[in-house]
Amino acid sequence: MKTNRILMTLWDYFLMTVGSVIFCMAWTSFLIPNGLASGGLTGLCTIIQYGTGIPVGLTYPIINIVLLVLGFLSLGRAFGFKTIYVIAVTSLLFDILPEFPQLVVMMDEKLLVALVGAALESVGIGLVLLRGGSTGGTDIIAMLINKYWPVSPGRVYLYTDIFIITCLLFVPDKGFVDMIYAFVVMLGFSFGVDYVLLGNKSSVQILVFSSRYKEIADHMINDVQRGVTALQSVGWYSQQESKVLLIVARKYQMNEVVNEVKKIDKKAFISISTAMSVFGEGFEEVKTGLKVRKSAEIKEDDNG
Repeated sequence: MKTNRILMTLWDYFLMTVGSVIFCMAWTSFLIPNGLASGGLTGLCTIIQYGTGIPVGLTYPIINIVLLVLGFLSLGRAFGFKTIYVIAVTSLLFDILPEFPQLVVMMDEKLLVALVGAALESVGIGLVLLRGGSTGGTDIIAMLINKYWPVSPGRVYLYTDIFIITCLLFVPDKGFVDMIYAFVVMLGFSFGVDYVLLGNKSSVQILVFSSRYKEIADHMINDVQRGVTALQSVGWYSQQESKVLLIVARKYQMNEVVNEVKKIDKKAFISISTAMSVFGEGFEEVKTGLKVRKSAEIKEDDNG
């Protein structure tokens, strides 16, 4: 069992490394040589390169290190080693890959460049996310903002991407057309990574049937940081009462949850179904059309 766990871990890091290479080549081989940009931290670093000449291989690790430090100070141990590993690998690749001009693909049709770059970027990031990693950047910003303000991560990604892409208008030799191509890359990437992850913004309901339900539930709550609901159940064949664990998670977190369950009970029966919409803390906000009032206003109303 220990050998299988080691092999699984090595497989995770191998796929994250492959994903990081594909992600970086989308930028160094297609987008940057053809003068295109997009959203996210890499897009910001690319715009800085266009405006100042400072290469992405320098600004990308520096900004990520700053964000990681802020994240550790504010969120504590919210970042796994996989995220740090991916940031380190991508930072190294952004510095090394530009040294190989034979990897550069120049195209006259910028729309084709945007689509190819977005496709490669989504595949690379998809592989990283599927194995529990992250490239940092706006992910960390979203976590920091979400801790102090009730803003969903999806909105943070959208607002930061729009802001970053709009900055192209202030770069010499760049204009409105370049901004449009950047939005094409951003949209192509969004659809592409959703496809790779089978809908990473969607959620799944995981039902766990195991005689070791208490041990699994405690592990999920204390170590994996996932909410668990225990439902009363009766095995009709055995007529024995037990509990079924209900866990709601993002689709890209599905493998992690299943692996953690199998660590405790490899014979556990697990049923997974897609949840069309999940509203509440950690997921989406309910769209009521009403503005959320500040806590002070709510207390004032409650006090009459």
